[in-house]
Amino acid sequence: MKITVKPLTQRPAWKSLGAHHKKIKGLQLRKLFADDPKRGERMTIEAAGLSLDYSKNRITDETVKLLLKLADESGLRARIKAMFSGEKINITENRAVLHVALRAPKGASIKVDGKNVVPEVHAVLDKMAAFSKRVRSGSWKGHTGKRIRNVINIGIGGSDLGPVMAYEALKHYSDRGLTFRFVSNVDGIDFVEAVHGLDPAETLFIVSSKTFTTLETMTNAQSARDWVLKGLGGNPKAVAKHFVAVSTNAEKVSAFGIDTANMFGFWDWVGGRYSMDSAIGLSTMLAIGPKNFLAMLAGFHEMDEHFRTAPFAKNLPALMGLLSVWNNDFLGAATVAVLPYEQYLKRFPAYLQQLTMESNGKHVTLDGKKVNYETGPVYWGEPGTNGQHSFYQLIHQGTRLIPCDFIAFAHALTPLGPHHDILMANVFAQAEALAFGKTPEEVKAEGTAPALVPHRVFEGNRPSNTILAPRLTPEVLGKLVALYEHIVFTQGTVWSINSFDQWGVELGKALAQRIIPELESKEAPALKHDSSTNLLIRRYRKMKETK
Repeated sequence: MKITVKPLTQRPAWKSLGAHHKKIKGLQLRKLFADDPKRGERMTIEAAGLSLDYSKNRITDETVKLLLKLADESGLRARIKAMFSGEKINITENRAVLHVALRAPKGASIKVDGKNVVPEVHAVLDKMAAFSKRVRSGSWKGHTGKRIRNVINIGIGGSDLGPVMAYEALKHYSDRGLTFRFVSNVDGIDFVEAVHGLDPAETLFIVSSKTFTTLETMTNAQSARDWVLKGLGGNPKAVAKHFVAVSTNAEKVSAFGIDTANMFGFWDWVGGRYSMDSAIGLSTMLAIGPKNFLAMLAGFHEMDEHFRTAPFAKNLPALMGLLSVWNNDFLGAATVAVLPYEQYLKRFPAYLQQLTMESNGKHVTLDGKKVNYETGPVYWGEPGTNGQHSFYQLIHQGTRLIPCDFIAFAHALTPLGPHHDILMANVFAQAEALAFGKTPEEVKAEGTAPALVPHRVFEGNRPSNTILAPRLTPEVLGKLVALYEHIVFTQGTVWSINSFDQWGVELGKALAQRIIPELESKEAPALKHDSSTNLLIRRYRKMKETK
């Protein structure tokens, strides 16, 4: 089904939002709250086990009304239906976009080319669960008969960021008898440090590469193979006991020495950055067990269903996506800070960097025309309260507008005296300070010396969302990831861009393949790059000669 909509800047709601912005751009959150004592209550949504307070955005009821109209004019409802129906909405690669099928319950039906893919998904999940139980129970033995005590995931991009984030986020639920490490960077330091202090006889590697040809992943995998064989007497049969693959290339997996019975597949309708709940999540399941992994999938599915069915006015991902369009395109906010007040979520902002920026960092529309508006903002962040002692200065008093998403939980997983109340007080205080600031009159009333008053003024009027949940569980993690997946989808739909390809990663990789032999050649190569690149290659080669 082709979804036809007008170019973004020609949609009536977009034009109305432009006029509306000019009308209200001088409004202050102080006044909005003073004029509407129940604003906080009206602009809070409880859904799918999460609470979203979006009242501290620089919006009025009219803003929301126009954003909802924009969603309708952008065909958001039809595009959601197309995604969930398995239509090939990734038009540049002619693929369906069905990460939602990865967490569909048994008995559901989601079809690609007329075939229900849900049974295949659950067959892989069952295979993952059986394998995880063997490793976690100790019945899987290494080449020398020792049980596995160390698991190292080798991947890059979505094959690394998702597993790393999920492991750190759910460490509270993990088997502490197992050590988990992750290798992604082709910088040899990453591999060397990952295996430091480990016994090859007790170490299992998961090599995650759909094609089993990804340069960084396979370079690290070969080093892992060499390390295992060196530590276990050089017998190639050891490989099958210490390596499994997440891949679809049985021929290359077998040639590496991995038993294809221990190869876990996935599908071309799963993008790498959307794959953490596929077989790419094998390390996650090994860490937290099949039961908790399935609970995480249930959380994903609950948010999927909320996004698919809820009216946009009460739809968490749709509303947050529309608000981010408002902040990005009308308020000029080029970045978004994601600030989890939960140490276990320390890798969540890094995970979102790929999800958001690889998806919506696009400069042409679905029909190949150059956009004449801003698309994907930069997502970044760190856990609170650490960030308060570094970059919050810029957010509060800098010259750039930086909307913030605060994420927090009512219950600590590791209660310790007053720690959690202090943590939560900071969440609420930071959102309040960003919104309302401190006026010169308030600073003067504190007895501040006149010369210091300008330095201690906080302008406020800086937007934020606050997301609250009872506690960080596997289910809630699934909901949070799905929330941002669908925020990305909403943004991409409004901007009329393809959120599901990533051609931007190709050029640098292709050029690197050309340069590698020029660096490794024993004879000075004939270089045909620009003068800067030629000079850098020659200097590098000369430096290599100096021990």
